[in-house]
Amino acid sequence: MFRRLTRWMSPPQKPARHPPDPEAEEALAAVLDRDPYLCLADRGLRLVSVFDDLRYDRADMDMLNGPMRRRLVAALAPLGVRQGSGSRLGCPVTGLRLHMPKFRALGASPFDALRDTVRAPTDYAVLTPTQAACAIIDGHSTDAAVARLERLVRQHPVNLLRIFDFLDGSPAHQAFRPAIGHLVPIQREAVRRAPLKDRRALR
Repeated sequence: MFRRLTRWMSPPQKPARHPPDPEAEEALAAVLDRDPYLCLADRGLRLVSVFDDLRYDRADMDMLNGPMRRRLVAALAPLGVRQGSGSRLGCPVTGLRLHMPKFRALGASPFDALRDTVRAPTDYAVLTPTQAACAIIDGHSTDAAVARLERLVRQHPVNLLRIFDFLDGSPAHQAFRPAIGHLVPIQREAVRRAPLKDRRALR
């Protein structure tokens, strides 16, 4: 009886906000900027990258592993963001929503990471650096994509050779192909220097 009375007397919960509160989005960007294992890879496309590794083999598995997911969940907890399901995080008050793609087949293209992910235009996608790079390539002109990837590979190295292997015959992908050779030395130099050189993968 007391519980029913308490519920009746309590003020109703604030309704979920969507699209998200602009202040909450700025707070999210600040959290991602402070954590070296996280970054806002593309604000316009709403892509969040979780650091994977410093060096890759082109056949490496490309997926968000458990420690990568836990790092993100722990970092966003102060913002009221909670994991609502295996692949979605959100805060009902601020309207922030983030989606993690489900694991695909081992040989799947990183360009297809978000193919089965249903998200609103105001939702964020949480990706590996390589998946984020592919979304940037598909989401921008070649010059704009290269500029964004120059920044990304200095923060979160990308499996560039794997991307090269999965570029298709479309004009956009063919136009981007020469950029791989441009990005390789930029990334190579970045991983030799602080702060990247001593960073360890989340395990």
